[in-house]
Amino acid sequence: MKRTSLLLSIAFLAFVTLSQTGAGAINRTFAERFETQAKAGDSGLYAFDKAHSFIGFKVKHSGLIDVPGFFRDFTGAVNFDSADMTKSSVEFTAMATSVDTGVKGRDDHLRRADFFEVEKFPELRFKSTKVEKVGNNWMMTGDFTLRGVTKSITFPFQIAGWLPADERHGGKMGITAQTNINRRDYGVNYSTNAMLSDEVKIDLQIEAVKKKEAPKVD
Repeated sequence: MKRTSLLLSIAFLAFVTLSQTGAGAINRTFAERFETQAKAGDSGLYAFDKAHSFIGFKVKHSGLIDVPGFFRDFTGAVNFDSADMTKSSVEFTAMATSVDTGVKGRDDHLRRADFFEVEKFPELRFKSTKVEKVGNNWMMTGDFTLRGVTKSITFPFQIAGWLPADERHGGKMGITAQTNINRRDYGVNYSTNAMLSDEVKIDLQIEAVKKKEAPKVD
Protein backbone atom coordinates (compact mmCIF):
# COMPACT_ATOMS: atom_id res chain seq x y z
CA MET A 1 0.00 0.00 0.00
CA LYS A 2 2.81 2.38 0.92
CA ARG A 3 4.60 1.50 -2.31
CA THR A 4 1.46 2.30 -4.34
CA SER A 5 1.06 5.63 -2.55
CA LEU A 6 4.70 6.47 -3.25
CA LEU A 7 4.35 5.68 -6.95
CA LEU A 8 1.21 7.79 -7.18
CA SER A 9 2.99 10.69 -5.49
CA ILE A 10 5.91 10.46 -7.91
CA ALA A 11 3.53 10.36 -10.89
CA PHE A 12 1.65 13.40 -9.59
CA LEU A 13 4.85 15.38 -9.08
CA ALA A 14 6.03 14.44 -12.59
CA PHE A 15 2.73 15.61 -14.06
CA VAL A 16 2.92 18.95 -12.22
CA THR A 17 6.53 19.44 -13.32
CA LEU A 18 5.73 18.69 -16.97
CA SER A 19 2.67 20.93 -16.96
CA GLN A 20 4.72 23.81 -15.62
CA THR A 21 7.83 23.30 -17.75
CA GLY A 22 7.40 20.99 -20.74
CA ALA A 23 4.05 22.29 -21.97
CA GLY A 24 5.05 25.83 -21.15
CA ALA A 25 8.24 25.39 -23.12
CA ILE A 26 6.26 24.13 -26.12
CA ASN A 27 3.84 27.05 -25.90
CA ARG A 28 6.66 29.52 -25.55
CA THR A 29 8.39 28.07 -28.58
CA PHE A 30 5.18 28.42 -30.62
CA ALA A 31 4.61 31.97 -29.41
CA GLU A 32 8.23 32.96 -29.93
CA ARG A 33 8.10 31.75 -33.49
CA PHE A 34 5.27 34.13 -34.35
CA GLU A 35 6.69 36.98 -32.31
CA THR A 36 9.24 37.20 -35.13
CA GLN A 37 6.50 37.64 -37.71
CA ALA A 38 7.51 40.33 -40.17
CA LYS A 39 5.57 43.62 -40.03
CA ALA A 40 5.76 43.93 -43.80
CA GLY A 41 7.27 42.05 -46.69
CA ASP A 42 9.87 42.86 -49.27
CA SER A 43 8.97 43.83 -52.81
CA GLY A 44 8.91 41.04 -55.33
CA LEU A 45 6.90 38.24 -56.89
CA TYR A 46 5.00 35.98 -54.50
CA ALA A 47 3.57 32.79 -56.05
CA PHE A 48 0.38 31.21 -54.72
CA ASP A 49 1.15 28.21 -52.53
CA LYS A 50 -1.48 25.76 -53.79
CA ALA A 51 -1.17 23.50 -50.75
CA HIS A 52 -2.09 26.36 -48.41
CA SER A 53 -4.42 28.48 -50.53
CA PHE A 54 -8.11 28.39 -51.39
CA ILE A 55 -10.07 29.77 -54.34
CA GLY A 56 -13.67 29.09 -53.45
CA PHE A 57 -17.28 30.14 -53.88
CA LYS A 58 -20.67 29.81 -52.20
CA VAL A 59 -24.17 29.84 -53.69
CA LYS A 60 -27.39 29.90 -51.70
CA HIS A 61 -29.65 26.92 -52.44
CA SER A 62 -33.46 27.15 -52.14
CA GLY A 63 -33.04 30.31 -50.11
CA LEU A 64 -31.80 28.23 -47.18
CA ILE A 65 -28.07 27.58 -46.96
CA ASP A 66 -24.86 28.41 -48.83
CA VAL A 67 -23.45 25.46 -50.76
CA PRO A 68 -19.64 25.80 -50.93
CA GLY A 69 -17.21 24.75 -53.62
CA PHE A 70 -13.64 25.39 -54.70
CA PHE A 71 -11.15 24.80 -57.50
CA ARG A 72 -8.42 22.26 -56.88
CA ASP A 73 -6.17 23.32 -59.76
CA PHE A 74 -5.00 26.93 -59.99
CA THR A 75 -1.99 29.18 -60.31
CA GLY A 76 -1.48 32.77 -59.28
CA ALA A 77 0.96 35.42 -58.18
CA VAL A 78 1.19 38.70 -56.29
CA ASN A 79 3.64 41.29 -57.58
CA PHE A 80 4.11 43.26 -54.37
CA ASP A 81 5.53 46.77 -54.13
CA SER A 82 6.50 47.49 -50.52
CA ALA A 83 7.14 51.18 -51.18
CA ASP A 84 3.73 51.82 -52.75
CA MET A 85 1.12 49.08 -52.45
CA THR A 86 -1.06 50.77 -55.09
CA LYS A 87 1.57 49.69 -57.61
CA SER A 88 1.12 46.04 -56.64
CA SER A 89 -0.83 43.59 -58.78
CA VAL A 90 -2.48 40.19 -58.54
CA GLU A 91 -3.49 37.61 -61.10
CA PHE A 92 -4.69 34.03 -60.99
CA THR A 93 -6.09 31.30 -63.22
CA ALA A 94 -8.31 28.46 -62.03
CA MET A 95 -9.11 25.39 -64.10
CA ALA A 96 -12.90 25.06 -64.34
CA THR A 97 -12.71 21.29 -64.71
CA SER A 98 -11.20 21.07 -61.20
CA VAL A 99 -14.39 22.35 -59.53
CA ASP A 100 -15.17 20.43 -56.36
CA THR A 101 -18.28 20.75 -54.17
CA GLY A 102 -17.90 17.34 -52.54
CA VAL A 103 -20.71 15.75 -54.60
CA LYS A 104 -19.63 14.02 -57.81
CA GLY A 105 -22.98 14.29 -59.59
CA ARG A 106 -23.19 18.00 -58.89
CA ASP A 107 -19.58 18.55 -59.96
CA ASP A 108 -20.22 16.74 -63.25
CA HIS A 109 -23.25 18.98 -63.83
CA LEU A 110 -21.22 22.11 -63.06
CA ARG A 111 -18.77 21.13 -65.80
CA ARG A 112 -21.51 20.98 -68.44
CA ALA A 113 -23.06 23.77 -70.53
CA ASP A 114 -25.56 24.81 -67.81
CA PHE A 115 -22.65 26.17 -65.79
CA PHE A 116 -18.93 26.30 -66.61
CA GLU A 117 -19.02 24.48 -69.99
CA VAL A 118 -15.43 23.40 -69.38
CA GLU A 119 -14.73 21.94 -72.83
CA LYS A 120 -15.29 25.34 -74.40
CA PHE A 121 -14.15 27.52 -71.47
CA PRO A 122 -11.53 25.60 -69.49
CA GLU A 123 -10.28 28.52 -67.36
CA LEU A 124 -11.47 31.25 -65.02
CA ARG A 125 -9.09 34.22 -64.91
CA PHE A 126 -8.55 37.36 -62.89
CA LYS A 127 -6.01 40.11 -63.54
CA SER A 128 -5.95 43.21 -61.38
CA THR A 129 -6.01 46.65 -62.97
CA LYS A 130 -5.97 48.82 -59.84
CA VAL A 131 -5.13 48.59 -56.14
CA GLU A 132 -6.31 51.47 -53.97
CA LYS A 133 -7.14 52.41 -50.42
CA VAL A 134 -10.69 53.61 -49.79
CA GLY A 135 -10.99 54.98 -46.28
CA ASN A 136 -9.44 52.33 -44.05
CA ASN A 137 -10.03 49.54 -46.56
CA TRP A 138 -7.92 48.21 -49.41
CA MET A 139 -9.64 47.44 -52.72
CA MET A 140 -8.40 45.39 -55.67
CA THR A 141 -10.16 45.92 -58.99
CA GLY A 142 -9.54 43.78 -62.04
CA ASP A 143 -10.82 41.91 -65.07
CA PHE A 144 -12.57 38.64 -64.22
CA THR A 145 -13.25 36.18 -67.04
CA LEU A 146 -15.80 33.38 -66.77
CA ARG A 147 -17.26 31.43 -69.71
CA GLY A 148 -15.51 33.81 -72.11
CA VAL A 149 -17.17 36.89 -70.57
CA THR A 150 -14.87 39.50 -69.00
CA LYS A 151 -16.13 42.07 -66.51
CA SER A 152 -14.48 44.39 -64.03
CA ILE A 153 -14.99 43.36 -60.40
CA THR A 154 -13.64 44.65 -57.09
CA PHE A 155 -12.36 42.63 -54.14
CA PRO A 156 -12.08 44.25 -50.71
CA PHE A 157 -8.95 42.57 -49.31
CA GLN A 158 -6.69 42.35 -46.31
CA ILE A 159 -3.08 41.33 -45.90
CA ALA A 160 -3.42 38.78 -43.11
CA GLY A 161 0.26 38.79 -42.22
CA TRP A 162 3.85 38.17 -43.18
CA LEU A 163 6.52 35.63 -42.38
CA PRO A 164 10.17 36.59 -42.87
CA ALA A 165 12.60 34.82 -45.18
CA ASP A 166 14.26 31.65 -43.94
CA GLU A 167 16.49 28.94 -45.39
CA ARG A 168 13.69 27.65 -47.66
CA HIS A 169 11.92 30.73 -49.02
CA GLY A 170 12.27 34.47 -49.39
CA GLY A 171 9.24 35.31 -47.24
CA LYS A 172 5.51 34.60 -47.14
CA MET A 173 2.38 36.70 -47.19
CA GLY A 174 -1.26 35.92 -46.43
CA ILE A 175 -4.15 37.57 -48.27
CA THR A 176 -7.90 37.27 -47.76
CA ALA A 177 -10.47 38.71 -50.16
CA GLN A 178 -14.18 38.30 -50.74
CA THR A 179 -16.65 39.70 -53.26
CA ASN A 180 -19.96 38.87 -54.94
CA ILE A 181 -20.84 38.46 -58.61
CA ASN A 182 -24.07 37.78 -60.47
CA ARG A 183 -23.72 34.49 -62.35
CA ARG A 184 -26.18 35.61 -65.04
CA ASP A 185 -23.75 38.39 -66.03
CA TYR A 186 -21.52 35.56 -67.27
CA GLY A 187 -24.18 33.54 -69.06
CA VAL A 188 -24.82 31.05 -66.25
CA ASN A 189 -28.62 31.06 -66.48
CA TYR A 190 -29.48 27.66 -65.03
CA SER A 191 -32.60 27.56 -62.79
CA THR A 192 -35.27 30.23 -63.21
CA ASN A 193 -37.37 29.24 -60.17
CA ALA A 194 -35.16 30.82 -57.47
CA MET A 195 -33.87 27.40 -56.38
CA LEU A 196 -30.35 28.67 -57.01
CA SER A 197 -29.36 32.21 -56.09
CA ASP A 198 -28.07 34.49 -58.82
CA GLU A 199 -25.48 35.86 -56.39
CA VAL A 200 -22.22 33.96 -56.07
CA LYS A 201 -19.83 34.73 -53.21
CA ILE A 202 -16.16 34.43 -54.18
CA ASP A 203 -13.67 33.75 -51.39
CA LEU A 204 -9.88 33.93 -51.72
CA GLN A 205 -7.65 32.67 -48.91
CA ILE A 206 -4.14 32.93 -50.28
CA GLU A 207 -0.72 32.10 -48.89
CA ALA A 208 1.93 33.32 -51.31
CA VAL A 209 5.65 32.57 -51.23
CA LYS A 210 8.55 34.63 -52.50
CA LYS A 211 11.30 32.63 -54.17
CA LYS A 212 14.51 32.69 -52.24
CA GLU A 213 17.18 34.63 -54.07
CA ALA A 214 20.37 32.80 -54.87
CA PRO A 215 23.40 34.14 -53.00
CA LYS A 216 25.44 36.62 -54.99
CA VAL A 217 28.77 35.33 -56.28
CA ASP A 218 31.59 37.84 -56.37
